[in-house]
Parts: sequence; C-alpha cells; structure tokens
Amino acid sequence: MEVAEVLPEFADAFAFEEFNRMQREALPALLESEENVVASAPTASGKTALAELAICKALADGGTALFIAPLRALTNEKEDDWNRFEDLGYSVYVVTGERDLNPRRARHADILVMTPEKLDSATRKHDSRRYDFVTDVDVCVIDEVHLLDADRRGSVLEVTISRLRRLCDPRVVALSATMPNVDDVAAWLDAPAETTFEFGEGYRPVDLNAGVRTYTHGENSFADKYRRLYRALDLAEPHLREDGQALVFVSSRQDTVRAAEAARDEIAERDVPMGVRGEYDFHTDLKETIENDTLRKSILDGVAFHHAGLSKDERDLVEEWFKEGHIELLFSTSTLAWGVNLPARCVVIRDTKLHDPLEGEVDMSPLDVLQMLGRAGRPGYDDVGYGWVVCDAADADKYRRLLNEGKEIESRLAESLETHLNAEIAMGTITDLEDVMDWLETTFYYVRGQSKPEAYDFPNLRERVRDCLEELVDRGFVETGGSDDLSIEATQRG
Repeated sequence: MEVAEVLPEFADAFAFEEFNRMQREALPALLESEENVVASAPTASGKTALAELAICKALADGGTALFIAPLRALTNEKEDDWNRFEDLGYSVYVVTGERDLNPRRARHADILVMTPEKLDSATRKHDSRRYDFVTDVDVCVIDEVHLLDADRRGSVLEVTISRLRRLCDPRVVALSATMPNVDDVAAWLDAPAETTFEFGEGYRPVDLNAGVRTYTHGENSFADKYRRLYRALDLAEPHLREDGQALVFVSSRQDTVRAAEAARDEIAERDVPMGVRGEYDFHTDLKETIENDTLRKSILDGVAFHHAGLSKDERDLVEEWFKEGHIELLFSTSTLAWGVNLPARCVVIRDTKLHDPLEGEVDMSPLDVLQMLGRAGRPGYDDVGYGWVVCDAADADKYRRLLNEGKEIESRLAESLETHLNAEIAMGTITDLEDVMDWLETTFYYVRGQSKPEAYDFPNLRERVRDCLEELVDRGFVETGGSDDLSIEATQRG
C-alpha cells in the first residue's frame, strides 16, 4: 500500500513510499474514524508514521495537531524531521521551556510540539492571552504513553492529558512500546476496542534475542564496573568482528567516558579489527569538528561516547557517524534510548543501578531497560538483534521475568496527589467536594485502581482523597466553606 495512493496530498510528508504491515492495519482507525486511538507496538516497528497519519487527518480537516514528545531533545528532532510538513505549507512550532514563546506563532501553528512539562504549564495558564492556543487543539498525539509509569514525570503526563481533555476535548492518539495492559490505557482515554491495537513482537522488523548475563560480584563497586564492562565486551565482540555495531548503556555521563577509554585498550588487546585511522578524509573531518580531545581519540578507534554534556553538534556527529558505521561501539546514558532512532545489532545494559543523590543506589526503571533493549537490531541490515542485561546473580530472575512478561503500566499519581490536587483547585477547575471525585475519575489512577483494586486500595479511594484534602487545608494551601458549604478554594499560599 503506497503512501501516494492513500494520501496523495501528503505523500511528501512521509520519509518512505510504502506503509508496512503494522501501519496498514492501524490506518483505517486513524483516517476513517474520529475515535480516540491507542496503539502499542515494539520499538522500531514504525509508530511514528501512525502519529503522522493522525496529524495528516487533522490538517486535511483544517484542524490543529499537538504532538507530545517525552524529551526536549525529541521536540528538536521532530522540528527537523517535520520540515517535510513545512515544505507542504503547514507550520510546525516547538514550545519548550528553553525557548522564548511567540504566542502569535503558537496560535497560528498547524502542528504544535511540546513536552508534558511544558504542556502542564501551558494548560494551567490556558485562560491567559499568552497560552490560550492550548485550548484550540483538534488532535493530541501522545508519543511513548507508557511514560505514565515513569518516576516523577508520569503523574505530570497523566494529569495534563486529563486537564487538556476537559479543556478542549481533542481526539487523542496514544502510542506506546509493548505493554501488557494496553486496555487500561484505552479505557482511560475512551478508545473503543476497534481502535485499540496491541501489536506483538511479530511486528518487530528485526527479531530480538534478549537475555540476562551475570558477573562475579566483588567487594569494590568501582572494580565491579570494570567486571561488568568486560562482560559487556565479551557479548559485543562477536558482532564487532562481523562488522556489526554495539550500543552499551551505562549509568552516568562520567561512566560513558571512562568505559569508552577502557574499552579502547581492551579492544586493542583483543585485536578486534576496528577504527578509522586509515580513512584520511574522515580523519580530517574529525580534527575540524570534534573539540573534545578524548572523544576525538576514541572515534579514531571506532569507539565513542554520547551524553547530554557534549555539545549538540558533537552529539549530532556521533549519532550520524554511528548510523554510517564509522563508530562501531558506542557508550551512552539511558537518554539515548528515548531519543533518536539509533539501532545496533547488539545492545548491552552494563549498569542496572543508578546513583540517586537522595536515595543512594536505586534500580533503573524497568521501562528504561525495555526501551534500551528495543534498540537491538538494525532494520535492513540485521535479521536478529541481540540484547543483554548484565547484572548481579541475585537480580537475574527479576530481569528474566521482565524480559519474558513485560511491564504493566501503573499510575504514579498517588505519589504526588497533593501537588496535583492543589494545582487543580488553584486553577479553579475544582470548586467543591463533588468536583474532586469528578476530577479523579478522569485520571489513569482511577482506571488502574478499578483493574487492581487491592494494589491501589480502591475501596478506600474516597477516604484517601479526603485525607489528602484535609492535609492541604491543615497546611494552609486550601480553604473550605463552613459545615453546610462544600466549596473549596486555594489560599494565596496554595
């Protein structure tokens, strides 16, 4: 099924000429229906095209599309990618905290691109002239909706979508990596069964061979990092010898640099044929474009690192050279898993634990683990991708279960219920006790509580909310009317 045949006026907006099997199956729901859509599909199966189909329908109907990207880096990427829409005469406008907002441009944009945090801020101020454009959205596309389960950020996405639906009731198209409880997300967004899709691993363009490998744990955590690194290199080496590429995820920016330096020495010791030292033109480009001395030397040996502390130009070049095969072994933090499409034949997660300044060593989010492993396998190059989690033997069964069963998406709203309830009261969307429950029923928290009543203590939900409200009153954020008056309003502090 060719794009030009289905959408002749938008054919140039797509980066390919034919829809794949997954896209063909979802196409009628997106183009021939007005219903909300939820689609869960493996990484690299072509979900971006589903977003673009929903946007094309909105534009063809004369409407405005909003695309919610999980990271600021992704909003910039979409701006570059969607020059294709600009070439067709439609305007794309990115609204993030790092840019000065031009309300007029936002008001006249055909496609808005925002992060959940910026949309949260904008919807709180929707009745101001500066942010009134958020109430004029006809379709809202949520990319990576499984981030509902992300620590700290998930509850922001949840309450912001609920608020946006109350403000202007746009059509919602939610896209996700594979998740077992896609029906809960569909119930939350009122997507009927016929427009809810759960595309399994059979829709991956490249099969994934994923597993867990353990290492011998020692007394010294610093030495353990190197034990895990050599384990990761053992797993990557066969693919590097066969002109494949490997992507190794580590826990911090500093670790990407240290791991790359140690890997260069180990790769040389093992005599793995890698590097670009003989390519004179590339050598010259490298000297002229990469200021980071450590990075430049590493790239000469076919090894690189990628983290948010590099300049944007350096990150872009590392990504470009990895795609072109000049870099064969790349060390990165988890940010890259959610960002650009950078697949590798072999993906290894060296570090499953992260350092939290407040809590010390904490487990990496299961969502991050699955997202990283989803990068394994290069469409058009590999028949199979290989993904490995390197962990302590005590954690092996936990990660094997995660790989076999996936991860149900939970609501994180309970963890910050006071904050979000206070925000709604301060905005004036909640004015009495009945409004509180009406608001709660629009959340994913409420839907998930119905699915897992024991885990969410659903029978006592009203009491939990009442306690939360009393806490806000006691702390001086909210005040209520008298005994006969059920009204609620924010104080100046609130």
